[in-house]
Amino acid sequence: MTGLGILGLGSAAGCTSTFDMPDMGLDTTTTGTIRPQISVDRNITDNGTMYASLNDNGFVVPAIPFDKIKPEFRRQIVVDPTGEAPGTIVVKLNERYLYWVQEGGDAVRYGVGIGKAGFEWNGRAVIQYTKQWPTWTPPKEMIARKPELVKWAAGQPGGLDNPLGARAHYIYKDDQDTGYRVHGSPEWWTIGTQASSGCVRMINQDVIDLYNRVRAAPGKVPIVVA
Repeated sequence: MTGLGILGLGSAAGCTSTFDMPDMGLDTTTTGTIRPQISVDRNITDNGTMYASLNDNGFVVPAIPFDKIKPEFRRQIVVDPTGEAPGTIVVKLNERYLYWVQEGGDAVRYGVGIGKAGFEWNGRAVIQYTKQWPTWTPPKEMIARKPELVKWAAGQPGGLDNPLGARAHYIYKDDQDTGYRVHGSPEWWTIGTQASSGCVRMINQDVIDLYNRVRAAPGKVPIVVA
């Protein structure tokens, strides 16, 4: 991706002139600290484009009424606040944000929904593998709480009404499946809330974007949930 540099006067932040200059109406205030650059990404554009309907593997993903989602929970590029290495996924549970850390000091930030109290998971792990339009199999504990889900005991095929949405990223720790996923959801209105059964849910258009980044990464992708 092409970086968008910041032009400045002098060779370092906070530098000042060391010789007399005629008054040319210039602003001679010191620059202070220069923030990291923000990259240009063709997949981070206006909301109408990012959240438009799309045809994906034969499924027509509905457009998202993004004006009903708080601006801070829409996909955007921000200065990286995580301190993690590029190519890392970082989920900030309290903030309801997921970051994809990039080179150059910035990150793609997405709004997410997280698990209800008592269902959260946190720690360091890896994305072992990913799936497009995954099958969802409710765990036995969930079926016990919601007997109507017994019809999906053998798995609900991928589709627009599948709780895992358009993509799923499977979280493993020490080569063991944690049972938690970063996945899409048809319930876009739950983004920014604490409503899931422990997994990290995203807008379908956003999870497709994240999937493309994870798929392009070499090896397993580290994930930090905190």
